Amino acid sequence: MNPEKHGAGAEQAGEMIAAFGSFGVDAFDLTETDMDGQKQGFRPAQRGRQLRRRLEEWIAAAAERQHNLIVRPHSARTSLVQLDDLGEAALERVSSASFLILCTSPGNHQAWVAIRDGTPDFARRLRRGSGADRSASGAARVAGSINFKRKYAPHFPLVSLMKMSPQLTTTLAELQVLGLIAEPDPQIVRPRRVSSAGRRLAWPSYERCVRNAPLAQGNERPDISRADFTFCLLAIDWGWGVEQVTERLMLYSGKARENGESYARRTAERAAAAIASRRGPRAALGTPSQFAGDLTPW
Repeated sequence: MNPEKHGAGAEQAGEMIAAFGSFGVDAFDLTETDMDGQKQGFRPAQRGRQLRRRLEEWIAAAAERQHNLIVRPHSARTSLVQLDDLGEAALERVSSASFLILCTSPGNHQAWVAIRDGTPDFARRLRRGSGADRSASGAARVAGSINFKRKYAPHFPLVSLMKMSPQLTTTLAELQVLGLIAEPDPQIVRPRRVSSAGRRLAWPSYERCVRNAPLAQGNERPDISRADFTFCLLAIDWGWGVEQVTERLMLYSGKARENGESYARRTAERAAAAIASRRGPRAALGTPSQFAGDLTPW
């Protein structure tokens, strides 16, 4: 990509950042990955103004290194949902409700929807109902940058901005009319442990999970993945559900916030599966947890 194209790419990237900014987003985590998806750089909590000022420089540097530029927006005001891996037919269904649409590779698109009245499970139901990737992480490749994946070599595609409609929001009712909201997931009833003293449910100490975690391989710092899993394991064994644990892990764990809700949910689901396998079929009858002797409340 020559300098003129870097400038044009930065212009598209700036418009993309402005679209997120129209919903009050002014903090973005910027991640740089290689073509195998391995993280090569991370700049947390970048302000929109700071990003726009340096976009041309960063796009040019990433292109030279054959690295990808990825941003994760943070909004406390509006629920923003990423719909990833959309083909032409799926894109047509969500286009009218989307405030931002990117073409990430030939025939492959990503759309973003801003919802005014989201419920705890609406994002998952919207992804499922729209046919989008259910494991989308809530991070987007920067418009105007190059999508470096080995399968595209040597002709790596440019991430291009297809639509930008700042401040375009929608509601669950409008999305349901468009046929984009899947039915709620079946409710899974899990037995909850109740102490003899009738104590209310409590949360384990995330800080203690970190302190007690083994060291990461080749590092002198705790293995945060292990700490996150232990926290989820304890919380679910104490009676909390996967949804509640996912939300709490996003609150406590910097790694969960960096990698997105899909990481937090996978960790909570793995912990739930581990609990279920240890309890066995008798758990359905409300038998006490087999973890009770191991997982003492903190």
